[in-house]
Amino acid sequence: MRLGGRIAGAIDVLADIDARKRPVADALKDWGLAHRFAGSGDRAAIGNIVYDALRMRLSHAWVMDDESPTALAYAVLIRQWGFSPETLSADFADDRFAPPPLTETQLAALSHRDISDAALHVQGDIPEWLQPSFEANFGEDWLAEAKALSTRPTLDLRANTLKANREKVVRALERAGAKASSLARNGIRIAAGEGASRLPNVTAEISFQKGWFEVQDEGSQIVADLVDPGEQDQVLDYCAGGGGKTLAMAAAMHNKGQIHAFDADRKRLAPIIERLRRAGTRNVQVHDDARQLEPMRSKLDVVLVDAPCTGTGTWRRRPDTKWRLTQKNLDERLAQQQEALGEAAAFVKPGGTLVYVTCSILPEENDRQAQRFCAEHPEFSVASVAGRWETLFGKTVAQPRISEAGTVTLTPASTDTDGFFFCRMQRQV
Repeated sequence: MRLGGRIAGAIDVLADIDARKRPVADALKDWGLAHRFAGSGDRAAIGNIVYDALRMRLSHAWVMDDESPTALAYAVLIRQWGFSPETLSADFADDRFAPPPLTETQLAALSHRDISDAALHVQGDIPEWLQPSFEANFGEDWLAEAKALSTRPTLDLRANTLKANREKVVRALERAGAKASSLARNGIRIAAGEGASRLPNVTAEISFQKGWFEVQDEGSQIVADLVDPGEQDQVLDYCAGGGGKTLAMAAAMHNKGQIHAFDADRKRLAPIIERLRRAGTRNVQVHDDARQLEPMRSKLDVVLVDAPCTGTGTWRRRPDTKWRLTQKNLDERLAQQQEALGEAAAFVKPGGTLVYVTCSILPEENDRQAQRFCAEHPEFSVASVAGRWETLFGKTVAQPRISEAGTVTLTPASTDTDGFFFCRMQRQV
């Protein structure tokens, strides 16, 4: 397919997302099934246009003075991919699959509008109702933090040290452009592509099938490191999901001690079984029924609550969720977090640790939630992890936002990772 056909395909997908209010991955999959003639490179290019358009939807629409799928797709090529209106017009002139050319109104807006004149939430490409939360969390840096959430993410991997060290994995993935990460101790990074380029399918590699590495954002690896379980500890991953942090902790514990992986959603938990097998993990028990946890009450050294959240820290990877988020969604997540913390706390032994993690950058879900929990459960108090951060990662690398209480917030702008919040709480009695 030529560029004209690719942008037309992206316009169709964007229109489908708008009309049916469906996840971008589903819309792209259905388009591919309906257009089997499109090659893998075509599908990757179309996906890149769609994702780039959604990441910067507000600013693209403002600059074009048009929020239609056609305007957004053209804006991606012009504002992000380096094409000019004239180049596109010439390229599309003899392409019968290309979309209609830009209108005079769109061209005029593109020529005369300066994004610095737009409202700040438009410049930052975030919903207007969330601007106060960004300001509260990041102060004068909030706009830079918002803009960073609109960039393309890297592909991050974690070397599974139960089977291979990082250097071995980097060598195995050399042709994919893999490099050692700058923060996570066992992290590996493949740079985000530009334009129509596509990321390599690393899960097709023999080294992946052998269990040498897992796909895991560097931020997720970092918070798993900060949990810091001992080799003899009894650990509960209370909202384990697919098991990314369970696997990371199991490797850090050298297959010693015991990790109990639980999730109330059996569908989310299901992939963990195959992942544990491939990784060679032997110190994990999987539970899908809360009744199985009853004998562990007040007996565990570490309980990790990777709580359900709005996912605002993952907007680079899931930009469609940015525009579907509502106050009602946030309120529902806040209630779920309070419930999860209250239930999980019952398994922490006196002197033990409760760890609260989200992939959100909203203060309502993070520091405020931890403060509320400690106020309602005075046997717990926030314990600073500033020292642990320095021990693990040092002072010469990119630094996260560390609060006065010692909680940690990772962001694309500060640590070049997805957004994560980490809080350690110690039980006194």
